Amino acid sequence: MAFEVWAPRPGRVRLQVDGRVVPMTRDPTGWWRPAEPVGGGDYGYLLDDDERALPDPRSRWQPEGVHGLSRAYDPGSFAWTDQAWTGRQLAGAILYEAHVGTFTPEGTLDAMIERLPHLVDLGVGFLELLPVNAFNGRWNWGYDGVGWWAVHHEYGGPAAYQRLVDACHAAGIGVVQDVVYNHLGPSGNYLPRFGPYLKDQESNTWGQAVNLDGEGSAEVRRAIVENALMWLGEMHVDGLRLDAVHALTDSSDRHLLEELATEVSALSAHQNRPLSLIAESDLNDPRLITPRAALGFGLDAQWSDDFHHAVHANVTGEDDGYYADFADPDALVKVLNRGFFHDGTFSSFRGRAHGRPIETDRTEAWRLVVCAQNHDQIGNRARGDRLTESLTEDQLACVALLLLTAPFTPMLFQGEEWAASTPFRFFTSHPEPDLGEATARGRLEEFARMGWDPAEVPDPQDEQTFLLSRLDWSEPAKDGHARILDLHRRLIALRRARPELTRPTFGAASVAGRLLTVERGDLTIRANLGPEPVTLASTDELLLGTRPDATGTHLPPWSGVVTARTTG
Repeated sequence: MAFEVWAPRPGRVRLQVDGRVVPMTRDPTGWWRPAEPVGGGDYGYLLDDDERALPDPRSRWQPEGVHGLSRAYDPGSFAWTDQAWTGRQLAGAILYEAHVGTFTPEGTLDAMIERLPHLVDLGVGFLELLPVNAFNGRWNWGYDGVGWWAVHHEYGGPAAYQRLVDACHAAGIGVVQDVVYNHLGPSGNYLPRFGPYLKDQESNTWGQAVNLDGEGSAEVRRAIVENALMWLGEMHVDGLRLDAVHALTDSSDRHLLEELATEVSALSAHQNRPLSLIAESDLNDPRLITPRAALGFGLDAQWSDDFHHAVHANVTGEDDGYYADFADPDALVKVLNRGFFHDGTFSSFRGRAHGRPIETDRTEAWRLVVCAQNHDQIGNRARGDRLTESLTEDQLACVALLLLTAPFTPMLFQGEEWAASTPFRFFTSHPEPDLGEATARGRLEEFARMGWDPAEVPDPQDEQTFLLSRLDWSEPAKDGHARILDLHRRLIALRRARPELTRPTFGAASVAGRLLTVERGDLTIRANLGPEPVTLASTDELLLGTRPDATGTHLPPWSGVVTARTTG
């Protein structure tokens, strides 16, 4: 290991490694290197007159936590068995979002491997992991990470991560890693001691903004790009989900997202396998997925929350907050036909016009990743309650039909496929009492402004808040849960069998009362989103019904069917 570190801010840097302190020399660009040969061992950097060594900003392993010394790890030492893996394209696939700490009782990467047969049987194409980079404490969603390069030690560290990716590829499943480049967590973030990683005068929802366009930003950008390539290259990941790209403030001539897309495209060509970049964005801006040749950023896909909002509002009846504009079935029709609901229209939640229209005749519908539930939409409710808590089995079945027959790229959240009863709550384990109290207090204040009863808001620092969020793997075999799981399997199998359902054209949807109709080539999807039965005149062949008594001509309340046109 070279033990090089970019640290333009301190006047002196020394390397502490294996009990030794070694002087370092600086080059004109702010990179420091050992002044004499050194061996291996746990290590850190002494800045100026510090008596305690700080972890490496590019540490691959923090076995003693984010405040401890770093440990060298050579990703090339892993014996990969995925040489035959040629990758998987995002188009036509289904994503499955999971949190390592709550997906299994053990909460580790190795334990996830034992559950891969369930995902194979379900038929998903990608496992999308919430952030795994090092954070302070034992449990966290992952968005408080401070070590971009290190896999959280409680999850198993870097070797366990490689084992999971290798096992996924052996099972025919790609891996998408959620990465956070828009902010750093509140505890253990030593990067500003080394260099201008953050903007002193600019912040976003989660803290100081990352320095992408100020003095010293070239090395910060370089670190982000190289980190992305590390996941995709050395760790064999198939795609990255870029957290909250609307918080990446960048006035450079070439936006960081375009730079990332260019570099990832080059790596994809070199490795001869698809590599995907998926943006989470609150902007409803199709330029993110517009090719670079057409002056877009050239990302592969972006999340579309409008689909979630339209499905949620029309099935649950919730119409407060940002759901207010989506409560009418016409909103769901527009989303299916146009991709975004807010495409320059007035958003009552924001109090202004929002979004840009998608050129649906020039844009593949699969470039929009949609869901009915995800970590944010569940976990950022006061109690972290899933749709399971408020909907009937028939309503949940309708939601599955809408999601898995949509023209977009569907994403399931862990346990959604069997209507898991376990919540997914917001949880933290900040060891610092002041930070833990501030987090809990901020959570209460946030929901008080939204009119929630403070007594319903779990303490994010309480261990039970985390433990109750773990999936119960006995549920899939139980009545009710088994029916929903079987429906998801049948819907995914139908999606894979019928090319109409993966054809990348936007939908031809319409609504009459509470009856939603979507034409997908020779297939017709009908969903009765109301409490009264609907009778239809149809000679189409029934391919799938969400209820045993749902047919091509009879739709009971909260039921749906997929039918195929008959010929001859």
